[in-house]
Amino acid sequence: MPANLSPQYLDAEKRYRQAKQPPERVRALEEMLALIPKHKGTEKLQADLKRRLSKAKAELERRPATKRGTGIYVDREGIGQVVLVGGPNVGKSALVRRLTNAKPEVADYPFTTRRPLPAMLEFENVKIQLVDLPAVAPGLVEGWVLGIIRNADRILWVVDLGSDDLLEQVETTETLLVQAKMLPGGAQGSVELTEPGQVMKRTMIVGNKADLPEAPDRFLLLQEHVGGRFPLLMVSALAGTGLEKIGHQLYEALEVLRIYTKAPGKAADFSHPVSLPRGTTLLEAAEVIHKDFAAKLKYARVWGAGKFEGQRVHRDYMVHEGDIIEFHI
Repeated sequence: MPANLSPQYLDAEKRYRQAKQPPERVRALEEMLALIPKHKGTEKLQADLKRRLSKAKAELERRPATKRGTGIYVDREGIGQVVLVGGPNVGKSALVRRLTNAKPEVADYPFTTRRPLPAMLEFENVKIQLVDLPAVAPGLVEGWVLGIIRNADRILWVVDLGSDDLLEQVETTETLLVQAKMLPGGAQGSVELTEPGQVMKRTMIVGNKADLPEAPDRFLLLQEHVGGRFPLLMVSALAGTGLEKIGHQLYEALEVLRIYTKAPGKAADFSHPVSLPRGTTLLEAAEVIHKDFAAKLKYARVWGAGKFEGQRVHRDYMVHEGDIIEFHI
């Protein structure tokens, strides 16, 4: 049985996809539940909405408290928000300098960064938002820092390969995250959530200062300690070693894909891709581009993904990385 979703429902779903903060997601999900037709054809969708709403409410209730008027947030930009997390003097700000056009303060003394600094990492024809945060250390982590980490899409965990206390540094940072009910993991389902309010945060570890003589041995020690729980990369913000790999790995970690649109009889514009979550259907893609497309969509023609050129596809077609899509309404 078709869902027959109304334009009002599709509008609420679009607001949910574009929501940047938990309160916005909760409001949109509540509206979607109220608007969805109640029949057998939507039972699975209703159950999924209830699950997402419960998760969003739990996230809202467990966010670190901040005094009214003092909350600090970072609006999302680009295809995903990645926060840099690590202890004092691991080189987070130096990495942001090398990867983006931002100019964070870089110094030898600890806790140089005192406010979040968003910047854009360009990967091919898309941009990924990096957020430089103050160092995390026992007794010195403000609630708003943990709030930004919780709301981010992914964590780029930076460690210092020049430190004699490398493993202690890793354990300290992980303990702070776990105490804040954020469990670092390398893939969905790689950690078990055992308490209310816990969330799994997809994480990649970057071992910085690869230019130092002791770095290779310490990186091997880090690999053994982590035991394959996270993707690992050895880089040097100073020498530039390994930095070219970060964009690709973050793009893969964000689990997004790019499609391109074209009007009938015209060429596609490859300079402005549409970024979508993996698993997006043609109808969902149409909704992101314009709500009228979703409401009036008849079919589309697709170039790419192993299809023959211009193959006609219908609403439930699953879009693929690099698809060129010609919508017909």
